[in-house]
Amino acid sequence: MNKMTGRCLCGKVSYQVDQLEPHMASCHCSMCRKFHGAAFATYGEAKTENFRWLSGQDYIKKFTAENSTVRQFCSECGSSLSFAPANDDGRFIEFSLATLDCDIQLKPDAHIFVAYKANWFDICDSLPQHQEGRE
Repeated sequence: MNKMTGRCLCGKVSYQVDQLEPHMASCHCSMCRKFHGAAFATYGEAKTENFRWLSGQDYIKKFTAENSTVRQFCSECGSSLSFAPANDDGRFIEFSLATLDCDIQLKPDAHIFVAYKANWFDICDSLPQHQEGRE
């Protein structure tokens, strides 16, 4: 896969991904819904050695939730950039797939935390649905 770039809405924060990992999930938990302002958030995953911030690191702010998950966002435009689980070991970064500047060949492979999905949204595809996380 070719190197891909992504950026926040205002363009102050940009990044490069050299290779995507195959796990891409749409998360329906209430925190992702609130953070993205949508029915779910879809995250791509890359090994940390295959992901780098290109610009705007000083605009990246972190929010640590009560459950110790960490979300990063652009302090200028508010764009959601990344997510880290509470038990993050630093080997991977999960980033908001919609912030990529290009089309990709891979597609999400699951819906996670569907036990908390918005009652006004119906999942209409055939992807596996996990009540909680993949584990």
